[in-house]
Amino acid sequence: MKDADGSITINGRRIGPGHPVYIVAEMSANHARDFDQAVRIMEAAREAGADAVKLQTYTPDTLTIDCDNEYFQIRGTLWDKQTLYALYGQAYTPWEWHPRLKEVAGHLGLHFFSTPFDETAVDFLEDLGVPAYKVASFELVDLPLLQRIARTQKPVILSTGMATLGEIEEAVDTIRQAGGEEIILLKCTSAYPAPPEAMHLRTIPHLQQAFQVPVGLSDHTTGIAVPVAAVTLGACLIEKHLTLSRQRPGPDSAFSLEPHEFKAMVEAVRVAEKALGTVCYGGSPSESSTRLFRRSLFVVQDVREGEEFTRENVRSIRPGHGLPPRYLPVVLGRHAAQDIPRGTPLRWELIR
Repeated sequence: MKDADGSITINGRRIGPGHPVYIVAEMSANHARDFDQAVRIMEAAREAGADAVKLQTYTPDTLTIDCDNEYFQIRGTLWDKQTLYALYGQAYTPWEWHPRLKEVAGHLGLHFFSTPFDETAVDFLEDLGVPAYKVASFELVDLPLLQRIARTQKPVILSTGMATLGEIEEAVDTIRQAGGEEIILLKCTSAYPAPPEAMHLRTIPHLQQAFQVPVGLSDHTTGIAVPVAAVTLGACLIEKHLTLSRQRPGPDSAFSLEPHEFKAMVEAVRVAEKALGTVCYGGSPSESSTRLFRRSLFVVQDVREGEEFTRENVRSIRPGHGLPPRYLPVVLGRHAAQDIPRGTPLRWELIR
């Protein structure tokens, strides 16, 4: 159930405004159909500081049909000149791996969940006991699938790439009406890779305001700047593809981060969320030692008791141990209550 502050919970981890950013390493097809490589990606995710690792659960036959007519040919993407069936045959994660990978994730202390692409995948993942579900941008309009996922009553992370505001509203309403109470929306641009200028991160606070749910980012840009920028705009979840090396060819390698880059992203996100802090004026504890660089009123010439304070013997200078400069007009023309040596911070007890 959604928490009182609007956050949701996955495996005891609260996600939402005011909580640490939840970072998901997307494995996708980067395992190259090699189980040991899949395990190494999970180990790299843990080492880089991810909170969770995510798979995609489908087969070519659950996503499409084996057909090579014009409707099934890919154009204008990284995967040009392939059919959908061929691409998904290359990219899918064998279902028999899932239980073993979930066990590995548990040993590593990583949350483990997946994106189901049809109802049989939901059934399979339910038997596996995943704690949450991710919905891909392309499936946002598959309302029967959203209903099946929502009926599990587990948190739903919903990517919104390409979706209109009306389509997002329909998807959210569908999930809620089917019993899904915990929803996170992810700002996403469904281009591979996505250019930074196509990200439109200012949508993040608008989504949060429009739907009153936590909002994050599913990022397909090639660097780490965009996720960090998203955090400053309120993103509470970052999903990013992770590969062992972009030199290893694969459907997703071009827009995936290598382990050292993923770690740098995590570290930058953690710095950014610390820097956001709260609304604060008047100086922080870390600034206390630098208050001396403020200006204040000092006696700058020796002054005898009864002598008048003038612009020649009182000035506003650094450091900040004397009266604030605003009192200079009040002090001028008054008299010293005692002998005051040069370099003394001016205080009210020295004035009469």
